[in-house]
Amino acid sequence: MNFPLYIAKRYLFSKSNNNAINIITGIASVGIIVGAMALFVVLSVFSGLRDFSLSFSNDFDPDLKVNPISGKSFFITAAQENQIKNIDGVASYSKVVEERVLFFFKGKEMVTYLKGVDANFTKTNILSKNNIFNGQWLKPNTYQVVLGYGISQKLSLGLFDFNNPFEVYVPRKGKGVIESEEEAFYKSSLIPVGIYAISEDLDSKYVFCDLALAQELLELKSNQISGVEIKLKPNTDEATVIEKLKTLFQNKIDIKNRAQQNATLYKMLNTENIAVYLIFTLVIVIALFNLIGALIMMVLDKKSNLKTLYNLGSEIKDLKEIFLLQGSLLSVLGGIFGLILGIIIVVVQQQFQLVMITDSLAYPVVFSIQNVLIVFATIVSLGVISSWIASSRVSKKLLD
Repeated sequence: MNFPLYIAKRYLFSKSNNNAINIITGIASVGIIVGAMALFVVLSVFSGLRDFSLSFSNDFDPDLKVNPISGKSFFITAAQENQIKNIDGVASYSKVVEERVLFFFKGKEMVTYLKGVDANFTKTNILSKNNIFNGQWLKPNTYQVVLGYGISQKLSLGLFDFNNPFEVYVPRKGKGVIESEEEAFYKSSLIPVGIYAISEDLDSKYVFCDLALAQELLELKSNQISGVEIKLKPNTDEATVIEKLKTLFQNKIDIKNRAQQNATLYKMLNTENIAVYLIFTLVIVIALFNLIGALIMMVLDKKSNLKTLYNLGSEIKDLKEIFLLQGSLLSVLGGIFGLILGIIIVVVQQQFQLVMITDSLAYPVVFSIQNVLIVFATIVSLGVISSWIASSRVSKKLLD
């Protein structure tokens, strides 16, 4: 057996005659275990909150969204539609038209997005199936609309209220002096038939209508749209589909996946994740000062033994390696025990939902192998650095 490793294991698992050293070593061990456990639990909780936050946008956003590189709309031909349909990996696609317009109901007004969707939208987006809070999804080629719960609340708007028109005002295109409201806006009465509820932001963002109605209101041609939303089949190579779409549209379109569609949200969550990791890593660094102190006291306590080993022919680097290995082993074992405790806490919360946010919503946690590896690598690397600092106290001058 490697000589420094043999001595390091003996020092690690045997008690010192100095009780103070045993207490400090115990405190250092507990600090490593608790630090590893806390870091893993916090990362798991943040992963759960991250997935919980993204679930709202993931349910609503398409796998891929095609937008024009410049301007607000582009033309799509029937041949291009057939080619999109035949691309391997595309489950469904939907043509959409989207624009900010003014809505008016019983003296209340609101500026938000009118989104025209075709009949395929229900195959591409789960909105119509799972998130209709009240009423039903709109029928094609009608003036029916489905709006968010936030819009309904702000305008005090109910469904099928034929006595009070729900009106949309769309700015007209053109030049010259505007002399009347009719010249400034294209107005139409809409029929709310459904209210969706997804999240606070999305509920106040969209009024869905038929694609043809949106094109009519926005003075667009029948083959002029502002985007194509695409749903992919499971395990589809996203990059391959994007490349085929760019070739199809001759690189005149911009294609975004879900992460790119929510770039700000993803960036914010990743930044928070890094901040949480750094804060708890700093706590572990502070806890590892105990490990440095314990190893230095161990060096001083074992000074006579080290002197004997040195006189018997051991080199200084071997004596340093003893305490480097002792501290590293302590970090590895502490990290493993801490991770086991952390995994137990996370799995218990996942299975039994002991901590609740509301009566029906458990605090979200996610067990992730990635988090296990991050915590273990952090503990071991910081433990090795701490042990190296402490072992550097062993020198020829100390043994003289």
